Amino acid sequence: MQEFTKFPTKTGRRSLSRSISQSSTDSYSSAASYTDSSDDEVSPREKQQTNSKGSSNFCVKNIKQAEFGRREIEIAEQDMSALISLRKRAQGEKPLAGAKIVGCTHITAQTAVLIETLCALGAQCRWSACNIYSTQNEVAAALAEAGVAVFAWKGESEDDFWWCIDRCVSTDGWQPNMILDDGGDLTHWVYKKYPNVFKKIRGIVEESVTGVHRLYQLSKAGKLCVPAMNVNDSVTKQKFDNLYCCRESILDGLKRTTDVMFGGKQVVVCGYGEVGKGCCAALKALGAIVYITEIDPICALQACMDGFRVVKLNEVIRQVDVVITCTGNKNVVTREHLDRMKNSCIVCNMGHSNTEIDVTSLRTPELTWERVRSQVDHVIWPDGKRVVLLAEGRLLNLSCSTVPTFVLSITATTQALALIELYNAPEGRYKQDVYLLPKKMDEYVASLHLPSFDAHLTELTDDQAKYLGLNKNGPFKPNYYR
Repeated sequence: MQEFTKFPTKTGRRSLSRSISQSSTDSYSSAASYTDSSDDEVSPREKQQTNSKGSSNFCVKNIKQAEFGRREIEIAEQDMSALISLRKRAQGEKPLAGAKIVGCTHITAQTAVLIETLCALGAQCRWSACNIYSTQNEVAAALAEAGVAVFAWKGESEDDFWWCIDRCVSTDGWQPNMILDDGGDLTHWVYKKYPNVFKKIRGIVEESVTGVHRLYQLSKAGKLCVPAMNVNDSVTKQKFDNLYCCRESILDGLKRTTDVMFGGKQVVVCGYGEVGKGCCAALKALGAIVYITEIDPICALQACMDGFRVVKLNEVIRQVDVVITCTGNKNVVTREHLDRMKNSCIVCNMGHSNTEIDVTSLRTPELTWERVRSQVDHVIWPDGKRVVLLAEGRLLNLSCSTVPTFVLSITATTQALALIELYNAPEGRYKQDVYLLPKKMDEYVASLHLPSFDAHLTELTDDQAKYLGLNKNGPFKPNYYR
């Protein structure tokens, strides 16, 4: 301890004791993000930073991390061959020339590949983060160094979150004409605060269950005055990003934060949609005893046929070791449920929004919050009971771990094609409504990724195609197929 006190604590260098405690938590941060914490107390909003070209049209944690972020992006590119292929094929035509895209998504190395692809196809981009914990600071720095107006850093406050979105939309001499959103917050902000800008938007592309639901609400109320593309319900997004991605990343997020062993653990998964199916398959494979809660009889029957017991949350809340929400709804886990949980129960969310777990009800004087790791809080009751809350109820996999790059390549390619389609569509093709991605494009995204597996498609003969009533080149499924 005497040795520790020799090191200054308030100057430019951190104390050794702080360095040790920081390193113990950094390994659990999103994507093992490189973080220099020497200026953690200073908000990026208060810093004056410029990139190597002299531009200050960005706000990130530390622009000096750009070189490290660039290496992260280059690694991601290696497993996103389909998106890179699309970039090379369309780069000469510049199908997005004149497009001014404002985006609000997770800012990771994989998203950076998408953003740089859009720029290569002729678009101008301004970007913010849709989640306050998922931003990789070094990647945001690399994008800023490359000239992208990015406003995001890991650990934003609620006020910072909306400030970053506003900085993307409100800037002199630049007005967006396309929106790429994940969750609907950006769309909602532009609709509410900048109605004149919203009316001039040529198209919205939304990729989350939550955001799509909000778009359909606007459409139903007759307030959606621009065409929107629902890429969440495209088959490639639903099956790969929602199901296969969550099947792997749920375990990654839980292991990094809690080191829990799943064999024999009792887990309740709230919701058996595509995300829930992926989570349950992974947990079952490791020997967990899995319960499902559902409101939809079809999804409930699927859970039964897959060997899971469908219950009401109240029936099992006292006995389960882990509670996972993935419904897209709000107040799925209430204070009453939290009060009845057993000691050391792990609570986390795999849905997009932080509304599924009633975290606000836990911020009361009688409960004590103890931060034990990055994104891991113990909420302690007066009797000593502890509930382990992950990422403060926000999206677990992108807040506490990473997601497979290959899966994000599929989603990103879908988003890029949707933007190209909406931006270049002749007047009248899309009205003021929400549309599904054309099935032909869905199949094209899938075909771009098949070479990664050395997969070879069988071709229909003319006679077979006639028999099925299909074009030999597709689409092979109707637009309503999911």
